[in-house]
Amino acid sequence: MMKHEQILLPMLGMMVLTAVVWFVMYARRIPAMQRARKPAQVYTTPDKTAELLPEQVNYPAYNLKNLFELPVLFYALCLYFYVTATAASIDVFAAWLFLLFRIAHSAIHCTANIVMARFVMYSAAALALWFMLGRAVWGAYLAAMV
Repeated sequence: MMKHEQILLPMLGMMVLTAVVWFVMYARRIPAMQRARKPAQVYTTPDKTAELLPEQVNYPAYNLKNLFELPVLFYALCLYFYVTATAASIDVFAAWLFLLFRIAHSAIHCTANIVMARFVMYSAAALALWFMLGRAVWGAYLAAMV
């Protein structure tokens, strides 16, 4: 029998992914800024930073922003399943799928940035997320009907 706490592991995995992308962003950005030999004050906005640094240096920054879009709903759903103790094996499986597709999405986004490959990974992750949301809503509906 599965413990509902298992839903927290893929959530922690998303947090680790976010941290890795953050470190990659600065590992690329700081040396690029040093090579550009411009004062730090010229990088006052994300738009100016994108303008002043090579495009591929900014890929991790774009990905980091993306990690605060759909994953926010993922975190909320994982916490919902945990708090309500309603996480079933299928929910945990979907959460792991979401994480795996998001890892692939980030790897593509931060490196070659092949748009269609990135889109496929994004879409697959979104489908896993919408499945989780559907299960949560359906479970809440059934619980309310009792």
